[in-house]
Amino acid sequence: MADKWLTFDCYGTVADWNACMGGALERVAGPDARRLLTAYYQTELELEAGPGWRPYREILSAGLARAAEREQVMLPRGGEDTFVQAWPDMEVFPDAGPALAALREKGWRLAFLTNCDEDLFAGTRTRLPVPFDLWVTAAEVHSYKPDLAHFRKFAEKTGAGTANWIHVANSWVHDMMPAARMGLRSVWVDRDLTGHPAKLADRRVTSMRRLPEAVADVSAIPPR
Repeated sequence: MADKWLTFDCYGTVADWNACMGGALERVAGPDARRLLTAYYQTELELEAGPGWRPYREILSAGLARAAEREQVMLPRGGEDTFVQAWPDMEVFPDAGPALAALREKGWRLAFLTNCDEDLFAGTRTRLPVPFDLWVTAAEVHSYKPDLAHFRKFAEKTGAGTANWIHVANSWVHDMMPAARMGLRSVWVDRDLTGHPAKLADRRVTSMRRLPEAVADVSAIPPR
């Protein structure tokens, strides 16, 4: 019998990117932090789309500098490196551990498809509540989701296909859209309540507390 695989996005799904980076921005940008974080989401997408590939730590710094320029927010000297410096403090969502443990007990193998550098991700791995079997980073494929390179590399490594692979993630743009393009069944962990159409995913939850139940439901749906 083929292995059953669940792939996850890490940051925003399992690790609390927004709380970590939002808190770090408050310390350097004060009342402008929320506006600056919103602007960063767009500049990150722009830089990840190229041209050319850049390591994620460069994306973090260049994206924040560009967002600050657009929003006319004056960062302190070296403030563009705020996200990189805050990275080691990033916590895992409290609901992640019980859900991931329950899924492993059900026989699922777990993997990450992450838009991250190897060294940054290595720091996060020490905080994970359960072991993961495999991961694909942006540094490995020299590409960023929503491009399909992460998904294709994972399929190449494992031989997984639509019959034994479900994708789980928070980001509608980075993960739900490419999972749909791959023909994968998916669970959308809509922590941010974005208002995007849920029809791209087979199930939608707003935390990982109900993830094991959602995965069980999705696994009963015939592959596309």
